[in-house]
Amino acid sequence: MTKSSQIIEGEVEFISFKPITKGLVPTFETEDFVVFDKPSGLLIHPQNRYTPYSLVDEIKYQYGKDANITHRIDQETSGLVLAAKNKISERDLKIMFQEREIQKTYLAFVHGEFKNDLHVDAPLLRKKDESAIVRMVVKVHKSGKESETFFRPLRYFPTHNITLVEAKPKTGRQHQIRVHLFHVKHPIVGDPIYGQSEENIIRFLDREISDDERIILSGESRLLLHAEKLEFTYRGKNYNISSSHNFANRCFT
Repeated sequence: MTKSSQIIEGEVEFISFKPITKGLVPTFETEDFVVFDKPSGLLIHPQNRYTPYSLVDEIKYQYGKDANITHRIDQETSGLVLAAKNKISERDLKIMFQEREIQKTYLAFVHGEFKNDLHVDAPLLRKKDESAIVRMVVKVHKSGKESETFFRPLRYFPTHNITLVEAKPKTGRQHQIRVHLFHVKHPIVGDPIYGQSEENIIRFLDREISDDERIILSGESRLLLHAEKLEFTYRGKNYNISSSHNFANRCFT
């Protein structure tokens, strides 16, 4: 089948999804939803039927087939992910994300000295046919969708010329924080795409760059972006959920 509206007659084979667990323990849990602290490198959803493990596996294994993710963060981004335990809470929480009723706070280590608070209001465009890098598709462009992020510097590490920055996205575009930081000339440490040459982007996407070379090119072997906090009101109760990992305490002294 290539379309959801198709009808197939006769003998049919299908593959069913059977979730597995690796023992990832949730950070916070209620009757309707659960929050996981996703490690960097873990996919949110399986890319295809050959993906061995993703966060969806863990959620459905622990909470059943009706449990599901309510939003996404990049594979290399670590931190908080909110999942619904049932279809009703999934619908409600997804609407809350769409209506911008859930405040997300991120932490990022960026190159250079980020001196002042900054509001970046730069539209983001996703195009698939403009470059040979068909998978690196997001950029600042006047024809793009409204995108806003508020940044606040927290600490500067002069020895490494790196700044710890707090980021609060008002909108939720793909790669928004990464692209906005690259746009203001403070790319995130460890970013293998934004801030790299086209040749090295392609090499990274084709998995031709080793961890050692990536550290030389970008400063780290992973993207130093972390979903630190979720704040929202759900069914009359206020929630302020923080990550259990001390991401800000990485050593750059």
